[in-house]
Amino acid sequence: MTEKNIYQFNVETIGGHEISLEVFKGKVLLIVNTASGCGFTPQLTELEGLRQLYAEQEFEILAFPSNDFGGQEPLDGEKILEFCTVNHSANYPVFNKIRVRGSYAHPLYQFLSDKNLNGHLNSTPRWNFHKYLVNKEGEVCDFFYPFTKPTSSKIKKKIERLLAVK
Repeated sequence: MTEKNIYQFNVETIGGHEISLEVFKGKVLLIVNTASGCGFTPQLTELEGLRQLYAEQEFEILAFPSNDFGGQEPLDGEKILEFCTVNHSANYPVFNKIRVRGSYAHPLYQFLSDKNLNGHLNSTPRWNFHKYLVNKEGEVCDFFYPFTKPTSSKIKKKIERLLAVK
């Protein structure tokens, strides 16, 4: 039986280094597919606000830029990171651009979106800023559509519930 957590996956940093998601073991994660040219792009700043709110706790945001929706991520590599940090003060990990849906989707996103793989839910991103909530064991436990702001009480309550679990 395959693992039902995200720790089996490797992802590529903006600098081109491959890392295992095991480095985030024991943390509650909000995994988001992002884009610099989307109407939801101001959420990059809100994501940083959310990160700061729980900075003293075992919480992290993982941003995965994608050009899958309307060509709204024209930037690549360092330009993406620069956009996120300079324009939105992002201090969370921003990874290299990936595909998040369809047959070419990154294995992480195939896992996140398919209940047969993750054991919990089906939810394929339909647009930029689709959010997956992952518990401290690396299990997908919820998702939020792009129109749900990162700082919404709905998201914060779920994060707090997961952070409280010992």
